[in-house]
Amino acid sequence: MRRDSIFYQLFQQSPELLFELLDNPPPNAQDYRFDAVAVKEPTFEIDGVFLPPETTGLVYFCEVQFQKDEQLYERLFGESFLYFYRNRDRFSDWQAVVIYPSRSTEQGNSLPYQDLLAGSRVHRIYLDELGEIDQLPLGVALMVLTTVQESQAAEAARELLARSQEELQPEASRAIIERITTIVAYRFTNLSRQEVEAMLGVTLQETRFYQEAKAEGEQIGEQRGRQEEARSLVLRLLSRQVGQLPEQARSRVNSLSLTQLEALGEALLEFSSLSDLETWLSVQE
Repeated sequence: MRRDSIFYQLFQQSPELLFELLDNPPPNAQDYRFDAVAVKEPTFEIDGVFLPPETTGLVYFCEVQFQKDEQLYERLFGESFLYFYRNRDRFSDWQAVVIYPSRSTEQGNSLPYQDLLAGSRVHRIYLDELGEIDQLPLGVALMVLTTVQESQAAEAARELLARSQEELQPEASRAIIERITTIVAYRFTNLSRQEVEAMLGVTLQETRFYQEAKAEGEQIGEQRGRQEEARSLVLRLLSRQVGQLPEQARSRVNSLSLTQLEALGEALLEFSSLSDLETWLSVQE
């Protein structure tokens, strides 16, 4: 499981969560937009950028690092500085937030960046040092939940659900349920929907995460259906065009993507023998 995916999913749902980790969040934290941006020449992909609502505001770069990377700061500062340079007219200043599960995950050799790391623009967050999960604000507790051992995660998740229902208005409580569902679904990928429901004591059909997952599953199913139809049609046409296919050729056709099957459906009209098919497949492979 990649925990950075969990965080970026949470930040997509609620960008303001990042600022709950900071001592001095911007006054308009609720208005920030989370995005991933590309920087060309050379091309960099920055996964976590919090863009201010105003055209000359403060931009935040975010990195979630659950695996040790001895060139993390090289990449973070290189990409961030280049992006800031390319967009200097849009932002008045920048800050960076790096989220670690613990200090042991941090890059070991950070000597070239000590001045930056010691300053006020870079915030290093160690989730295991934030305190007991039941004593933390709900937003921060959600992020700490990603680090709790799996044997304790279910109980911790249920406690957070109970807290949200006690402390928050119904709409805000539903938002917390969405986030907890996201975390649990990412962490317990081996569990069925019914098992996750039993673990949390909620009905996943009511959550946005489940609805999105269901829609994605239906879309994949529809794609597979079209692919099966295309494969069946192409095999029938090939049999008419070049005769009975050997098992090896049939197997190669079965492995083609939907786009390739559609292309083959057009190309096979020009085939006169099995060798034409084999030549076409060799080019695809």
